[in-house]
Amino acid sequence: MPFLTVPNWQIRWTPLLVLGYLFYLLLGAMVFQLLEKQAETHSRDQFQLEKLKFLQNYTCLDRQALEQFVQVLMEAWEKGVSPEGNSTNPSNWDFSNSFFFAGTVVTTIGYGNRSPSTVAGQVFCVFYALFGVPLNLAFLNQLGKGLNAHLMMLERWVQKPGRAQVVQTLAVAVFLTTGTLLFLVFPPLVFSYVEGWSYGEGFYFTFITLSTIGFGDYVVGTNPNKHYIPLYRSLTAIWIVFGLAWLALVFNVGADLMEKFLQLKWHKPDLSLAEGDTTKLEDEPEQPRIHIPT
Repeated sequence: MPFLTVPNWQIRWTPLLVLGYLFYLLLGAMVFQLLEKQAETHSRDQFQLEKLKFLQNYTCLDRQALEQFVQVLMEAWEKGVSPEGNSTNPSNWDFSNSFFFAGTVVTTIGYGNRSPSTVAGQVFCVFYALFGVPLNLAFLNQLGKGLNAHLMMLERWVQKPGRAQVVQTLAVAVFLTTGTLLFLVFPPLVFSYVEGWSYGEGFYFTFITLSTIGFGDYVVGTNPNKHYIPLYRSLTAIWIVFGLAWLALVFNVGADLMEKFLQLKWHKPDLSLAEGDTTKLEDEPEQPRIHIPT
């Protein structure tokens, strides 16, 4: 059946892609283990030492009471309540924070530092994401089409042959440079100033957010000791949406280039083989035809 036919070059480079993907995961696992395991052990030992010092300074407490208090802190943190400060801290569910949370749901970032705690909120979140995620994908797809349309309009301005490739290259360079400045270079400066992070931490948050990885170790607007403007998190949510569209296009371009590289690498032998077969057929002398009288 024609629609089930798969090119030979695609069958050949697919196992290579699978092996490369698995190798990349194994490489990441080994590097992360090498970099983070020792630091985790040091942090765990340091935490246990701090608990022992706390018990030595406050002899009226026993270890069981301290562990219960730590458990209360952990439960509060899991519900999005910061253990720092007091009851006068701003609400995690005011309109600005709720708008930011809605954006993390439909974009599938999911920082993990805040989630609905009521049954009604959890049920609504499921159905909200069920319709919101496809809507977000359609919106980002439309943004991508709009950016591509502008690039195509720029190409149409060039009529002379030979210049179209130059303009296309310049357009891609401008697209990458402008997007990098607007979504990866300048935002960490703002976050460093507002949140008190280093530039490296701000850049880390920016990329982890726009790539929808969303670990939740760095989240804007969560420091109880800072006073944020009301629209701070809402503006951040809007920046995230447009940054997602830009970075998604960059990832798509990278994936296309990788596929074309693999296709070219594995398609060349097939082309040479086909050319060899064609040459062979051309070199063979034409066989004489036998006429059978009737």
